[in-house]
Amino acid sequence: MNLLFIGDIIGRPGRDVVTAHLPRLRETLKLDFVIANGENAAGGFGITRAIAEEFYGCGVDMISTGNHWADQKEIYALIEEDDRIIRPANYPPGTPGRGANLYQTPAGSILVINVMGRVFMDALDDPFAAVERELEACPLGLGADAIVVDMHAEASSEKMAMGHFCDGRASLVVGTHTHVPTADAQILPGGTAYQTDAGGCCDFDSVIGMDKAEPIQRFTRKMPTQRYFPATGPATLCGVFVQTGAKGLAARIEPVRVGGRLKQSLPEL
Repeated sequence: MNLLFIGDIIGRPGRDVVTAHLPRLRETLKLDFVIANGENAAGGFGITRAIAEEFYGCGVDMISTGNHWADQKEIYALIEEDDRIIRPANYPPGTPGRGANLYQTPAGSILVINVMGRVFMDALDDPFAAVERELEACPLGLGADAIVVDMHAEASSEKMAMGHFCDGRASLVVGTHTHVPTADAQILPGGTAYQTDAGGCCDFDSVIGMDKAEPIQRFTRKMPTQRYFPATGPATLCGVFVQTGAKGLAARIEPVRVGGRLKQSLPEL
């Protein structure tokens, strides 16, 4: 199975670069399934119904989220109606939506799990216990032909721990939230593909995708003057391409960076 995970899509520039390049990527990489983290898609904060439909129209199959999943209030109804959008599984019981879902494709079934870290983040339930429950309920090779875990977290150590925790039991564990693509794409000893952060789909002449003036102001003077808003220059699509093999484990992992200010790279088939 050929999978593409697209990192946090930030505002209009991120949406534009995804809609511009994803149809070609689906064809070039012969993609069977595309996951996009959309929690920053609406002006940097949350996602709306119209934006979700925009993503589906250009080739996204499902949308994961993170700590900003509920910033747009219309999401409460949308996430109950649309099983193509999930929020972190370690929110308390009774939270709208779901934290994992099994999807059927012509190439096989894929389980996508979304969890949020706790280091320097909101105090949620244990993400490792949440992932364990999902993996036990739908094991790789038995319940699902492929499994992807979106670990939305601040600390690289917590993301790495999740990768090793799932090694041999998931096709891909990939980090989101910090918006900067890391250089550690690898296949772990047990066969799980891993990258600490997929990166952001944003203008990289910025501070994690946001216009740099306000973050610099807050770091240097400790005085907020306005809300954050996405940087509006040319954006780069950042993501991770994974090819699964025997028993749903990874046979290949490659970073994907297309357009914008970062050096372009695209896996060759």
